[in-house]
Amino acid sequence: MPIVVVANPKGGVGKSTLSTNIAGYFASCGHAVMLGDVDRQQSSRLWLGLRPPAARPIATWETDAANIAKPPKGTTHVVLDTPAGLHGKRLNEVMKMADHIVVPLQPSVFDIFATRAFLDDLVQNKHAGKARIGLIGMRVDARTIASGHLHEFVDMLGVPVLGYLRDTQNYIHLTARGLTLFDVAPSRVEKDLAQWQGLCHWLDT
Repeated sequence: MPIVVVANPKGGVGKSTLSTNIAGYFASCGHAVMLGDVDRQQSSRLWLGLRPPAARPIATWETDAANIAKPPKGTTHVVLDTPAGLHGKRLNEVMKMADHIVVPLQPSVFDIFATRAFLDDLVQNKHAGKARIGLIGMRVDARTIASGHLHEFVDMLGVPVLGYLRDTQNYIHLTARGLTLFDVAPSRVEKDLAQWQGLCHWLDT
C-alpha cells in the first residue's frame, strides 16, 4: 500500500492543493484512497466535506495532533497532507510511513532556501531511507525571472523534478467544489493534465 506524503516546512506552497489532486488521481484509477490531514488548518479535511456524493470516493484518514493511526484494511493508496514547520518526532513518525515524499516548491527566494534546508534534513533522516523523494514546482509562470531562478536551483539538487504546475484558476474553482483535475472532462483542463504526466508516472512506478 503506497503512502504518499506531501511535505514542505514553508506554509502556503500548495501542499493541500497537491495532496487533494494526488488523491483525486488515485481515485480516478479505481483505487481505494484515503486522504489524511495532520495540518492544524485541516484544509484537506474541509475539502473532503465539499466533495459531492457523485464523485469518486476518497475516504478520510483519521489523524490527530498526537498520533497517526495506521489506515484500515481495504485501503490501497494513502495521501497525507502535512503542516508547515514539520520537524522532530512528528517528522520522523511521518517519514517512517512514507513510500513517496512529494515536496512542492514555489519560485520565491524564501521558499527555495526553506526547501533546501528541508531536503538536506530528509536526506540525512534515517527514517526516510526507503522513501522516494521528488520535487514539484507550484504556481510557476515560465515567463518570469523567478521561474528561471527556480529552474537553476532544482538543477543543483540531485532530486528528481516531477513537473511544474502553472498558476491557474482551475485549481481554485475545482477545490471550492471538492473536485480535482481528474474529476472533470479532460478537455476542460487539458493543459493542466499534461503538466501532471510526470508526477503521475512517478507515483505509479
